[in-house]
Amino acid sequence: MCGRFVVSDTTADLLPELVGELASRTEHVDQDTGVVETGLITSYNVAPTDRVNAVRQFRGTRELPAISWGFVPSWAKDFSKQRPKPINARIETVATSGMFRRAFASNRCIVPALGYYEWVVTETGKEPHFVHRPDGAIAMAGIVSAWPDPTKPDDDPDKWLLSLAIITQDAHVAPGEVHDRMPAFLTPAGYDDWLGDGMGTDDLLGLLDRESHEVAADLTQYEVARTVNSVRNSGPHLIEPVA
Repeated sequence: MCGRFVVSDTTADLLPELVGELASRTEHVDQDTGVVETGLITSYNVAPTDRVNAVRQFRGTRELPAISWGFVPSWAKDFSKQRPKPINARIETVATSGMFRRAFASNRCIVPALGYYEWVVTETGKEPHFVHRPDGAIAMAGIVSAWPDPTKPDDDPDKWLLSLAIITQDAHVAPGEVHDRMPAFLTPAGYDDWLGDGMGTDDLLGLLDRESHEVAADLTQYEVARTVNSVRNSGPHLIEPVA
């Protein structure tokens, strides 16, 4: 599965075909300082409900919006109170589930990340590991939902609240994996097909399976300090290997 991940200052540079110029045109407000910044929202401990940048194609244009991580279907009665808000969608059911099938058919996205965390349960507690590609970043496949805020008029630019889930699949093909599930990945060769509208369901699932296997072959991991277990902690020190 994917329950926590990392977006660093270098992530955009490591995924030039995906993020490229989009990052230089994307602004967000830093939650701690209130300052408007350009580029990806960075965090070394991205957690569920956090806002993350994802690449999607909207009305024929590639964009990089900030999206809440935790899927809220368009038919939900309340965005903030909706339960569950799944952060992951299984590749085995994402195209048929009543929760996800509409988003899979027409509103797919790619979430850029430096890597992600998984945990091993030991006698002394949960031991976090950082899973990543050496000298590279990862592009995780996702789906987006747009929820209409009934309190806002149709012409309000804030009418639609976006949320996403990251697609996961079996991880036993990944030599660097420590969990039985991993994100579904994409390579630059698959970006256009995943974000476009030229493929049917079976072809899209086949694309994810092939590309995930390719990326997974390069994955590696190492143990990191347990300070990552608290979502209150962030910073580059979180991905330093434990001696």
